[in-house]
Amino acid sequence: MPLVESVQAALATVIDPEIRRPITEIGMVRSVAVSDAGVATIGIDLTTAGCPMKARITSDVEEAAKRVAGVTEVSIELGVMSEEQRLGLRSQLRGGKPEPVIQFTQPGNMTRVYAVASGKGGVGKSTVTANLGAAMAADGLKVGILDADVFGFSIPGMLGVEGQPTRIDDMLLPPIAHEVKAVSIGMFVPEGQPVVWRGPMLHRAIEQFLADVYWGDLDVLLLDLPPGTGDIAISVAQLLPHAELVVVTTPQSAAAGVAERAGSIATQTQQSVVGVIENMSWLAQPDGSRLEVFGSGGGQIVADRLSKTLGTAVPLLGQIPLDVQARQAGDDGTPVVLSDPENPASVALREIARTLGARQRGLAGRSLGVTPLKK
Repeated sequence: MPLVESVQAALATVIDPEIRRPITEIGMVRSVAVSDAGVATIGIDLTTAGCPMKARITSDVEEAAKRVAGVTEVSIELGVMSEEQRLGLRSQLRGGKPEPVIQFTQPGNMTRVYAVASGKGGVGKSTVTANLGAAMAADGLKVGILDADVFGFSIPGMLGVEGQPTRIDDMLLPPIAHEVKAVSIGMFVPEGQPVVWRGPMLHRAIEQFLADVYWGDLDVLLLDLPPGTGDIAISVAQLLPHAELVVVTTPQSAAAGVAERAGSIATQTQQSVVGVIENMSWLAQPDGSRLEVFGSGGGQIVADRLSKTLGTAVPLLGQIPLDVQARQAGDDGTPVVLSDPENPASVALREIARTLGARQRGLAGRSLGVTPLKK
């Protein structure tokens, strides 16, 4: 091929680190020219003037062009997309739709949506969510986490995400940490400032995170719900009617009773409960024995009661031991399934993640957007 075409082909291998598509596909390559001396001059239009990935994109473009035989030098001229270009990009990312839509409810979308719920706070629901997401991503799945716990957000810290999502006008590009796309109200609120919102604002926030964020083609979307059965749990059921619930509890009987109520919301929202996760099941002792700090049996009790209430089998997905390393890893911003894969808590979490991740994506219960013809 002519040298210019060779450079263009090389640029098609450069992936935008936020959008996760080739830069040639999303209109970032403005021009390519190669002089007789082999100097390649490449025009790149960034999505925004303050693109946080500018340095990485520049480096990747330069590296790709230099690999082309005959290119002796690379010069990159950076620019910014025009309003018309950004409008086209937003429409392209939305599948040709100019206005925001919740992609997970569209005909043909096969993303598994799991809403991780608990009856009360302090059972480790966010830790479980962050680790399940990281474990699934490590197994090669495309994963997103929506931190729906607006008042008690903690996902950004547990994944080590800092700063705000990149904006393309009214579209947000979610930060990616440990190959997990994540969005949280915590990315927009100054440290130490509380969120004081009522029902309609909470509903609108979740709706925007679902519709205005470019999630891409996900295999799994995890939602970290706030404790209980309040406004956000109801909003999620309305906005994502096919979302499946995963209930987290501790072995303690008091926590199990509350967790059962969190799962029983499915009888009113017509959702299904995938299963129950028992967290903090025991503390391993130096002699190999187990200290059941919070009692035992709570997870199985919740699973059995929900099976009876819902009239369908609700399994106990797994038991996760109480572990200092899991807590420390969350504080450090690297989930324990990545920082210490052989840890007993990591092993249990990875098994649960593989169980959920292996469930087949399907269209059961979803509108296919077709109308039967009448004869």
